[in-house]
Amino acid sequence: MTDSVVTEQDSPVTELVAGLSRVTAADRRALPIGLDVAEAAADKYGACRRPVPMRTFDQSTGESRVVGSPCKSTVSSVCPSCAKRARALRKQQCKEGYHLDREPVQEKKDPTEHQVGLYTARADLAQDYRSAKAAGDTELMDGIREVVADLDRELRESGVRGRLVALDPIDKPRRKRSTKRRQDTPELPRKKVQKHTIKAAYPGGYRPGMMVTLTMDSYGRINRTGDRDKDGKVCSDGSPVHPDSYDYTRAARDIAFAAACFDRWVQNLRRAVGYDVQYFAVVEPQKRGAPHFHVLIRTDIPRELIRRVTDATYHQVWWPHFDEPVYWDGNMPVWDPAAMTFVDPRTRRPLAGWDEVMDHLDTMDELDPAHVVRFGPQVDPRDIKGVIPGEESNKTINYVTKYLTKSISEVLETDIERTRAHYDRLHEELQYVPCSPRCPVWLRYGIVPQGASDKTVPGRCTGKAHRRDTLGLPGRRVLVSRKWTGKTLPDHKADRADFVRQMLAQAGMSKPQIDHLRVVPVRPGDKDCPPREVLIFQGIADRTTWQNEYYRAVGLLPNPPGTHDLSAIPEAA
Repeated sequence: MTDSVVTEQDSPVTELVAGLSRVTAADRRALPIGLDVAEAAADKYGACRRPVPMRTFDQSTGESRVVGSPCKSTVSSVCPSCAKRARALRKQQCKEGYHLDREPVQEKKDPTEHQVGLYTARADLAQDYRSAKAAGDTELMDGIREVVADLDRELRESGVRGRLVALDPIDKPRRKRSTKRRQDTPELPRKKVQKHTIKAAYPGGYRPGMMVTLTMDSYGRINRTGDRDKDGKVCSDGSPVHPDSYDYTRAARDIAFAAACFDRWVQNLRRAVGYDVQYFAVVEPQKRGAPHFHVLIRTDIPRELIRRVTDATYHQVWWPHFDEPVYWDGNMPVWDPAAMTFVDPRTRRPLAGWDEVMDHLDTMDELDPAHVVRFGPQVDPRDIKGVIPGEESNKTINYVTKYLTKSISEVLETDIERTRAHYDRLHEELQYVPCSPRCPVWLRYGIVPQGASDKTVPGRCTGKAHRRDTLGLPGRRVLVSRKWTGKTLPDHKADRADFVRQMLAQAGMSKPQIDHLRVVPVRPGDKDCPPREVLIFQGIADRTTWQNEYYRAVGLLPNPPGTHDLSAIPEAA
């Protein structure tokens, strides 16, 4: 009897309690919640991890339901699935334009009778408006303005683009700047630019292409890590060897105006070769924080000519000089409600406005630009063997687009203290570089920017040029010429969707019509909106259905019931 007695120390309940007592509060907080599990499932199955709740109304049945719309983020750390699809779309755009062997078709539609009628009625009303203005009939003028506003709205909806002449046009003279080339810059070779974008193929149909890498000038020596990359080049950590002598002022200004200098480089390249060169360019930061451009060109250009064009390219910033700040933090201009402008904090005198300062600059005979941007001497043009789709061209396209799913802050992420201090100092210098005529940084130099109001914070600009996570790089990471493919990015997205629809149609399957659906965003606080994890799993189920339909359309066997492996789904789907 004594052998069969279970003591309290050996009790299973006691062991369970002892096991639970060893779980600390920190351990419990480390356990995943339902949303974490849903996001992990979304990453595994290729669904969006941050779906935006949208309410759909079926106008034929009156049914309403909440669905999740993809967030469409291009950064993989935010949403890997949406970033992967965005990169695939850019790769398609790059590949299609790079392999283009004929001029892109630029279709131009003829005006419809409805558009002609609307424009004619608008012209008649404009004549009546001028007559009423001459007679001083303000009531009739107000009525004509309302009718013309309705006509303008209808013209836009009908597809008319471009500027519509205002009833009260403002005669603002265009500012003219000297087009005389600088004496400290080599001469630029020039030819008359023809309209074609593609050179004739070489014998055998050979069409070579190029990738050109443009970098900014040097601002000081950079520290080397001693490691070497796959090409054998010594790597650097981006920090300057002598921070005190590093030209941070010029580095910050070059970053802010690098995109404008690239536009000038493209114009000069077209003038040098004599035809409308098309490009696909990606902007990336170097370790030192300066931007550089990877440019794909679908024709071959002599390397020496590209170097000459780069040496002869510059961009002049014809703005008021911003060398010495007039106001500092703690002593910034203040908004005067009576004067409706910013005034000096001590004298209360209104500051000069942007247009006033620019008008004064126009009267000056000898005027130097506020800044001049140039590319560095180390331009790297590389020939690519054959634009015919192949291993080498695909490798180049993958190389150019590989960083598109990373944010600027992720590319510049570092654990080296001296590099982090270098980025902080560069970001501090960017706070004194105006990014546009509307930039509040102008108030540091005693100039009221365009569009200033009582909500403007002097010296603080929220634009990407002044953010720490972008270090002044432009908001657009991809720069594409208009005739690269003759299509916009939404056009390429529609092409991918049409491809899938055609595959489904060949297999006897058709996607449901959605013309009768009206989609609106869900208002905050809507009680019918399901939690995010519900929308995520709903998106996973939808992708599973689409995958099985696509596999049946292309002749592949669908996955066994109960499995949801979407990793092998083709990019076109």
